[in-house]
Amino acid sequence: MAKRKPNRRPRRQAAAAGRTPVLAALPGGARARPTPLAAAAPRERRAFQGGSGHWLFGTHAVLAALANPQRRCQRLLLTAEAGRALAGELGALRAGQPRLSPEVVSRGELDRLLPTAVHQGIALEVAPLEEPTLEEVLRQGAASADAVLVVLDQVTDPHNVGAILRSAAAFGALGVVVTERHAPHASATLAKAASGALESIPLVRVGNLAQALEEIKGAGFWCIGLAADAAATIAEARLDGRTALVLGAEGAGLRRLTRERCDLLVRIPLASAAIASLNVSNAAAVALYELARKRGA
Repeated sequence: MAKRKPNRRPRRQAAAAGRTPVLAALPGGARARPTPLAAAAPRERRAFQGGSGHWLFGTHAVLAALANPQRRCQRLLLTAEAGRALAGELGALRAGQPRLSPEVVSRGELDRLLPTAVHQGIALEVAPLEEPTLEEVLRQGAASADAVLVVLDQVTDPHNVGAILRSAAAFGALGVVVTERHAPHASATLAKAASGALESIPLVRVGNLAQALEEIKGAGFWCIGLAADAAATIAEARLDGRTALVLGAEGAGLRRLTRERCDLLVRIPLASAAIASLNVSNAAAVALYELARKRGA
């Protein structure tokens, strides 16, 4: 049997080599030790790389998740710089997460954990949110005579869906409906693009969009589809009452069955003939603003 080679450095020295500066004081007066990958125990190292939940990153997404009482937060990692910059916000939010102690790590460690992410020095491991059913969201909409619902027909880009969630939150929409297939999961990328809106706007998944539109209409909503070839503009259409704004994937647009289930098709007027259509997230923002403007008129 070959002899085992001795360590070139003492164990304590090797562990200390990967350490990062510790915050002088974390929010709420708590202190935390850094948990570098090189010094972590095997079980802890696996958890750092991904435990039972999934990671959110970015300032707005993480702070919104910490503020959401429905979100179960498991681990909070942040750099010393992010901890100092966000001390006030984190101190207030952690009051609702008393068992969550921040772990100070280096930016390099976050880069290795989230290699393609613009994480802004902060990451949060969370359990998935429980997604409401369409029936539950429609029940909430029954209390409002001018509720707005956004319906996406196979929009697959998480950046677009996240941006639409953000616009839906900004303009007071009831929720965003997506298909179970050909739609992104509530990933960290989607949450980052939503800039915190994932925690406040219901994201509803349905198996059959055509049937879902019939259910939405049965709840008293007008289903209004956005299509570049529509005769009327959204401003010209006399939209009032509960409205479901239906948008298709960029390029493909609304599918035939989806168009047939819409009560009316409208378009956004564009000044330049060189631009055939807007990005779906931009179109959603314009349409939601127009609906909000009409509600306030």
